[in-house]
Amino acid sequence: MCRNIRTLFNFEPPATDDEIRAASVQFVRKLSGFNSPSKANEAAFEKAVAEVAHSARKLVDALVTAAPPRDRVEEAVKAKARAAKRFGT
Repeated sequence: MCRNIRTLFNFEPPATDDEIRAASVQFVRKLSGFNSPSKANEAAFEKAVAEVAHSARKLVDALVTAAPPRDRVEEAVKAKARAAKRFGT
């Protein structure tokens, strides 16, 4: 999975538009195979990013859960511990 595509639902504070856009860019990059598109494909690429970001925002805002919101700092610490165990750093 692309590194900026992260779970964005059920966090306190909620996911920002910047976080959703970063995940959307990574998703479109993965689908298109472009890290950065050529000038000829730039408009299509940016339109796709905007559409994915819009859909992602609607999804995150519409989801409901009874679980308490997760803490971003705590989740980051857990992720670093998993990475250290996996990669030995």
